Amino acid sequence: MKRSRIRFIAVLCAVTLLLGACSRGGGTEESGPALPQPAPVEISVFAQQETGIDLKTNDFTKLIEKKFNVKINWESISPDGAKEKRQISLAGGDYPDAYILTAYIDQFSQSDLLKYGKEGVILPLNALIEQYAPNIKAAMEKDMTLKAFSKAPDGNIYGLAAYSQCFHCSYPNKMWVNTKWLSKLGLALPKTTAEFKAMLEAFKKSDPNGNGIPDEVPLSGSIEDFGVRIIPYLMNGFIYDDDSNYLAMNNGKVDMVANKPQWKEGLAYIKSLYDEGLIDPGAFIQNAEALKRIGDNADTPILGAAAGMHPAIFVGGRMKDYAPIPPLAGPYAANATFDGGGIQPGAKFVITNKASKEAQTALIRIIDYIYTPEGQTIAQSGLEGVGWRKPAAGEAALGEGVEPKFASLIPINNAVPTNSGWSGMAHFYMPREYRDSWVASKDIYALDGYERRLIEATQLYEGHEPAEMFPIWRVWLDPAEADEAGILHTNLTNYIDQSTLQFITGDLNLDKDWDSYVDGLENMQAERYIEMMQKAYDQSRTNK
Repeated sequence: MKRSRIRFIAVLCAVTLLLGACSRGGGTEESGPALPQPAPVEISVFAQQETGIDLKTNDFTKLIEKKFNVKINWESISPDGAKEKRQISLAGGDYPDAYILTAYIDQFSQSDLLKYGKEGVILPLNALIEQYAPNIKAAMEKDMTLKAFSKAPDGNIYGLAAYSQCFHCSYPNKMWVNTKWLSKLGLALPKTTAEFKAMLEAFKKSDPNGNGIPDEVPLSGSIEDFGVRIIPYLMNGFIYDDDSNYLAMNNGKVDMVANKPQWKEGLAYIKSLYDEGLIDPGAFIQNAEALKRIGDNADTPILGAAAGMHPAIFVGGRMKDYAPIPPLAGPYAANATFDGGGIQPGAKFVITNKASKEAQTALIRIIDYIYTPEGQTIAQSGLEGVGWRKPAAGEAALGEGVEPKFASLIPINNAVPTNSGWSGMAHFYMPREYRDSWVASKDIYALDGYERRLIEATQLYEGHEPAEMFPIWRVWLDPAEADEAGILHTNLTNYIDQSTLQFITGDLNLDKDWDSYVDGLENMQAERYIEMMQKAYDQSRTNK
């Protein structure tokens, strides 16, 4: 999750000028007339513009416009309401040549790709990759997982995913605890759901920040998709919670978890925490910015524990005070949520039927460049010297035995925007060997040792996922059923999410309202949804 920045052109220009001088040999011979340059190929691109980035004036935009002789006309939107804005742009018919999206904000789902591909709105990339994209082609031939993410059941590649083999993203739902408070109160790291509750009670009642005021927030979180929701971590001591689909596998059969007795017991446990004031009510409604204000409370630390993929999400200067705790052992399980290697199915890049042949060629060549380590680094981080540098003698790479290639210049807790790279919009191809080639201090609490710290934290969760899981990351739905499945998924997950919160806060009674809640799932065609997921799962196994 680096948001660093880079520089590249100055040395290239200097070398070019030097070679030019040498070729003239210092003489006075005049060169011939300059050859006319072809007009740049104009390309329209829809993109989500993150804070601190102006795509029109961005350093990487300028670099690729020059390198590939293109002029990009950006249709930039803010991240707010990104999915709706993308859908509106397509519905109106006046859509651009291409979409280059940021996967953690919004991207095309697999169902979108099949639907728009069938309609001819989105073009297959197979021939373009074969002819103009040797780096993309080589990556797919080398990595069958990348190919599985990219290739639809009909054999077409309708778009490209944000392919980042991010180990710490693979287990997003982690829990971090204030170890200074544990030490002060003489508590060990909790291992069970009961010990976790006892720890939160001590945080609430024992004034661990020592200011004599009952201002401690024992447990908090927020509502985004990067492991900050508290329910999955807590529920996984009772039954597997994948934090998105509420599906599980049992001997090859797809099933739903949110209607099981273990789910009900998990809700009762979480409700007991809520009723005793151990959970911050804001955890169910606030965004990560609000969560971080709690973690960074100016006067004194007030946050005891927080859910998050990594601690920089919820705290800045006090990151060293928080340590990860493994999955909690509950009455039935000690699960960890696994997220398919941190790679979301679908596509962040597509080319539409509005693009001319010249535009199609230029677009795929640009993305092919980003599939190189150099292109990926500059695209993500900017120009060399802005957000990254070459490694110094003696610096170690993140990967054991890997030669270091890049070192970040912007610390994780102070990522100042530079408008040099595209940041998350440029996350195209970051296999494990690329991520491992970045410098990482052996000191996990140094700012440049942060990724190593996250790897060690994630190792506490690795292998705690169930032996069988519904592999949402590689399942493609039947195009004829995709719309129906999408509607059912939305309705069911919204119903489960809302009901879960109502049971926890007491708006619904677990004893009186549970049966009607389960009936509601049946009335919303949960069985039909499971039937379609089973069909997609079975088909994915035959398409291996």
